[in-house]
Amino acid sequence: MKNLSIDGLRTLVTVVDVGGFAKAGELLGLSQPAVSLQIKRLEDMLGCKLFKKQGQRQILNQYGELLLPLAKQMLQQNDAIIQQFTSESVTGRVRLGIPSEFAARILPSIIGDFVSLYPDVALEVKSRLSKHLLSVVRQDQFDLVLALNEELSSSKYPVFMQDQLVWVGDLSLAQHSVVTLVTAPEGCIYRRRAIEALQQAGLQYRIVYSNADLTGLTAALKEGLGITVLAKSTVPTELPYQTQTQILPKLGQIGISLVKNTQESAHAVDKLAEFIALRLG
Repeated sequence: MKNLSIDGLRTLVTVVDVGGFAKAGELLGLSQPAVSLQIKRLEDMLGCKLFKKQGQRQILNQYGELLLPLAKQMLQQNDAIIQQFTSESVTGRVRLGIPSEFAARILPSIIGDFVSLYPDVALEVKSRLSKHLLSVVRQDQFDLVLALNEELSSSKYPVFMQDQLVWVGDLSLAQHSVVTLVTAPEGCIYRRRAIEALQQAGLQYRIVYSNADLTGLTAALKEGLGITVLAKSTVPTELPYQTQTQILPKLGQIGISLVKNTQESAHAVDKLAEFIALRLG
């Protein structure tokens, strides 16, 4: 009898969740060749290809689509068994604050896995701009905050990982005399960094659309209304991006902080913080 690799199945699910082999490797702590090798071994075990080429991207083929829900079920059972025999019971309530792009792009699978492992933890998740999350972190609105942080060496809000800022959307729009931007409202770090970079490069710009929600921005980008700036790990799969172009300047790095602000249910908060840091960092 053949035995499927749990690591291979987890890699498959992660590639689909985050939209690419490279991003999956970042989350799993693997190189891109190592991710490709795990997928190849899984394909060899099953005797069929699981991905097909679509443009520059690899997407699931019919066999991959068939395997995906089965793989998720097996991972849930695997994680439940590990939890049952190796982890202590964790209870309590955790109020998590996160930027909208993390809520939409990265955290759904992470939060789903956490809830499966710790079903007795009541989890409340709210999205805000990072500026607002950090400004209220000591006002008892959140127990744990995941936020962007421009102070990479901050002692108040230590950075546990860094990400590259990138230009997102139809970047040919930057060839026009005025660069059109779609951004979150005033106070957004991405918005400010985009404006500062364009001003320093001597480029004219105009904000044509503003929306605090990543779904709304994504729709505007797909319609070609303008371009925006995001952290590389949060770029929706269907959108193109580049670190810089012949016209658009490099944007630099952004820090990501995890800030705890509670004594109540502290064990549950610690567990979620450890879980997020492990999966993201």
